[in-house]
Amino acid sequence: MLQVEHLSYDVVEEGKQSEILSDVSFTVNDGEMLVITGPNGGGKSTLAKLLMGINKSTAGTITLDGQDITDYTIDERAKAGIGFAFQQPPRFKGMTVRRLLSLAAGQPLDEKTCCNLLSSVGLCAMEYIDREADATLSGGEMKRIEIATVLAKQHKICVFDEPEAGIDLWSFSMLIKRFEQIHKEKKESLILISHQERIIQMADRIMVISDGKVESIGDAKDIMPTLFGGELDSCECRRQKGGELYGE
Repeated sequence: MLQVEHLSYDVVEEGKQSEILSDVSFTVNDGEMLVITGPNGGGKSTLAKLLMGINKSTAGTITLDGQDITDYTIDERAKAGIGFAFQQPPRFKGMTVRRLLSLAAGQPLDEKTCCNLLSSVGLCAMEYIDREADATLSGGEMKRIEIATVLAKQHKICVFDEPEAGIDLWSFSMLIKRFEQIHKEKKESLILISHQERIIQMADRIMVISDGKVESIGDAKDIMPTLFGGELDSCECRRQKGGELYGE
């Protein structure tokens, strides 16, 4: 179980202190899928980085399975069982995709395993396995490869920051199936940060963050009507725009 209590994050710019996140508290139970949504700029990605230790919180605590990991480094959190996929994945000149997947798994992976991982995120495996994970790959290609690296190792909890960003609809459908499989097996918990209606509909619980604060959190059946209102016309409009609830 992940427990986040009274988490806050401030930044100082030009001598002025700004509050990015304020008093955020929530839990994620074992095997649960929590989808975090809300307007752009509301603090969702900042929260994801705080969970992974990329940014250090100003106040509050993060506990994983009863262990306080608030002061853990990124490496320590990864070893404790947290997986993370960036909204904009980093690139690695000189490193092949095969090598990247093996590093993520913590052990050498055979070709079949690498191909299965790449196929699961919608990539033709043999075209990518020996390519370098560098600037020659498009943003969408790199996004899918990064998601494959997260899937290469079982974690206690995985955080995906807008996994739908930059990928085509066919690959998105494959990704949805992969998330559904993980969720069905209940071996790891999932936190998905997303604007996509299809992803939001998969959630056990939904948390809405706006202006750096938790606007609402609860079971999907209770929160969904407040997001979509059950209006067919609105849903059809969102589908035509790619199913996004917030943003353009």
